[in-house]
Amino acid sequence: MFNFFYKNKYRGRGGEIDPDEIFLDSSNLPNFDTQQFEGRIEKPISKKTIFSLGSFFVLVLIVFSFKLYSLQIVNGEYYSERGDNNRLKHSIIFSERGIIYDRNGVELAWNSVNEEGEIFGKRNYIDKFGLYQLLGYVGYPLKDNSGNYYQTEIVGKGGIEKINDDELRGENGLKIIEVDALNEVKSESTIKTPENGKNIYLTIDSDLQNIFYKTMDSLAKDVGFHGGAGVVMDITNGEILSLVSYPEFDSNVLSNSDDRKIISSYIQDERKPFLSRVTNGLYTPGSIVKPFVALGGLNEGIINPTKKILSTGSISIPNPYYPELKSVFKDWKAHGWVDLRRALAVSSNVYFYAVGGGFEDQKGLGISKINEYMKMFGFGEKTGAEVIDEQKGTVPSPEWKKEMFDGEDWRIGDTYHTAIGQYGFQITPLQAVRAISAVANNGIMLTPVITASSTKNVGLLKTISIEDKNFKIVKEGMRDAVTEGTAQGLYVGFVKVAAKTGTAELGVSKNNVNSWIIGFFPYEKPKYAFAVIMENGPKENTIGGLYIMRQVLEWMNINRPEYLK
Repeated sequence: MFNFFYKNKYRGRGGEIDPDEIFLDSSNLPNFDTQQFEGRIEKPISKKTIFSLGSFFVLVLIVFSFKLYSLQIVNGEYYSERGDNNRLKHSIIFSERGIIYDRNGVELAWNSVNEEGEIFGKRNYIDKFGLYQLLGYVGYPLKDNSGNYYQTEIVGKGGIEKINDDELRGENGLKIIEVDALNEVKSESTIKTPENGKNIYLTIDSDLQNIFYKTMDSLAKDVGFHGGAGVVMDITNGEILSLVSYPEFDSNVLSNSDDRKIISSYIQDERKPFLSRVTNGLYTPGSIVKPFVALGGLNEGIINPTKKILSTGSISIPNPYYPELKSVFKDWKAHGWVDLRRALAVSSNVYFYAVGGGFEDQKGLGISKINEYMKMFGFGEKTGAEVIDEQKGTVPSPEWKKEMFDGEDWRIGDTYHTAIGQYGFQITPLQAVRAISAVANNGIMLTPVITASSTKNVGLLKTISIEDKNFKIVKEGMRDAVTEGTAQGLYVGFVKVAAKTGTAELGVSKNNVNSWIIGFFPYEKPKYAFAVIMENGPKENTIGGLYIMRQVLEWMNINRPEYLK
């Protein structure tokens, strides 16, 4: 059967059967390694497979072509720019900060680059104390850990540096640096030129500022004052010649931030060297308010300048709570009979108790009118000067007392104390100099200015409606204070000065005082007004603000005689 099958199968190939076909059976099959595909009959690749594979490669070619078109044609410019940026670095060209000069062209703040090649100028300040609080200091550009600047400006952080920061700063420029694969510079190109900051000219006399400060420093150390402030103002245009706050910091130290020990000492100093005493220091004025009370009394017609009031050293009035007792208000000494001019010259408290609050047959202004005239001369409000900040101060009133003392009523004694600049009265030295300037020029109130460019735009703030004859009487009383009264320390041969002293007692124990002096010169034709305070010194000491101003006048006579003419 088997042979018959094969015989018929292969008969069509010629009829011959090979011997190996006859003997081929399962026992002699070749020993193929089937794991390696041995013994398998190869088949041709089907058309379906070839078509599928070809379609895949065509699809890849289409995607590749589309991406190439997108990169080269559609977004070619964008990627070209990105490629350029990978080899081009942008670098800041720092602008040069403007220089600050005083009124005489002396450089007060300038820039320098050290030998290490810093790319921005370091700020340098004149080596004169008395100017640093006014000038302020700066903060420098800051880098991250990668060396990239995240703060790209030199920033003013106090005083003139901060007030005029926009003018002084300028605008940074930009340059492109081309580097190769090794990060070596191949070329540089400036694409934006920096605009340097503008120079600033102050109305300040730096030498006058310095002598003010040195004199304050010496007196404070000798006597024990905690601080001080001084201002000199041109009464014709509001220019400030000197604006001193003692003690102060060193602008070079704060800008460089390299001496942490000194900076820490500033922070811990109880005398507060960061406080601008001229504008932010609030002080009890004491008797320097008496010229303004006198002007109020004259203007309201409640006092005749020749009328005399007796000062026996005190006045007494019934106590409202204990009628059998009397409240006593003391003068600093018994002055006898004094009229208005004499009362200003010797600074009689009794006279101004009577004019301010009334006593016996003398009618008083009353607290409402006192408040009105004090504000008329700028107390209790900001001066509007070119400063970072300034305090308004306080002129006491019944409303103020109710708020501060849990609804307490105002009493006549409060009026007496306010009339001599005590109680809750607080002012700044800048307010004081502006107020006495308005007395010197018969009621013209100006806004104080510190930068020379501002002088061109300064305008009349207001005119105080008081007759010239009343200003004349008060100025005569202030001149008498210099010739024969409490301000005789300013009686010098080279210039006539009019002044008013003030001693304000501090605290409950009244062991310490503020020592004030305000005034103007030359007396016949006033040009400059001044205000000086030495802060928180021992009560028994008799040397204070007047001594400072005397030293300043002596210096002016030698070094700035033009100020005294």
